[in-house]
Amino acid sequence: MSSVTAMIELSNVTVQAQGKVLLHIPQLTVAPGERVAVLGRNGAGKSTLLRVLNGFVKPVEGIVRVNGHTVYPQPKSPALRHLRADIGQVLQGLHLVPRLTVLENVLVGGLHRMPKVRSWCRIFNAGEIAQAQAALAAVNAQHLANTRADRLSGGERQKVAIARLLMQAPQLVLADEPTAALDPTAADEVCELLVKASTGTTLLTVVHQVELVPRLADRVLGLQQGQLVMDCPVSQLGQHQLDTLYV
Repeated sequence: MSSVTAMIELSNVTVQAQGKVLLHIPQLTVAPGERVAVLGRNGAGKSTLLRVLNGFVKPVEGIVRVNGHTVYPQPKSPALRHLRADIGQVLQGLHLVPRLTVLENVLVGGLHRMPKVRSWCRIFNAGEIAQAQAALAAVNAQHLANTRADRLSGGERQKVAIARLLMQAPQLVLADEPTAALDPTAADEVCELLVKASTGTTLLTVVHQVELVPRLADRVLGLQQGQLVMDCPVSQLGQHQLDTLYV
């Protein structure tokens, strides 16, 4: 676990597009090791929040810090690349490389630790290959190692994305609706694997299916029209809060 006192720190952060406020968070702190779910209607700012944290969306004002490093005001490119190496992602689009095998996609998770020439050419040594195979075994997907990513089912793709997290060993995991379009059995399995893979790290998950929140988080953030309107332990999340959030 990181030695920093806060894994995520946002202060007076505002994101705008075409004059419309997409996100405005006066203050938010997430401690190392916390598991946090983000709830809200479509367009509430959930995915925007994740993109602010990894530096892909720039606020118009405010301060964003992740793992003790400043994301905005944005640092120079080398510093931002170093920061992103500590941020693992499981996205709706999955971002697997379709033409690569499952094993190769998992190995991509360790590129940031390799010398530049080897990372550019994707030259992996025996130790790295063994580590990737172990990551696949941890998500019960070792039998898929030589399968092209574009031939996988949705649940299989999410397993590969989680194996890539294990290979990357990030300090912060951002998951954007990781169970979207999965059947209940696959969704339960992905939740279990994601939480297990995030042991010792901070996990921030955008959740569409409210019933999965207790599986993924101990704390809940609620966004409404870009505003942070709810911040409470999962144990205090009730139907009244949900009715208010989803009006």
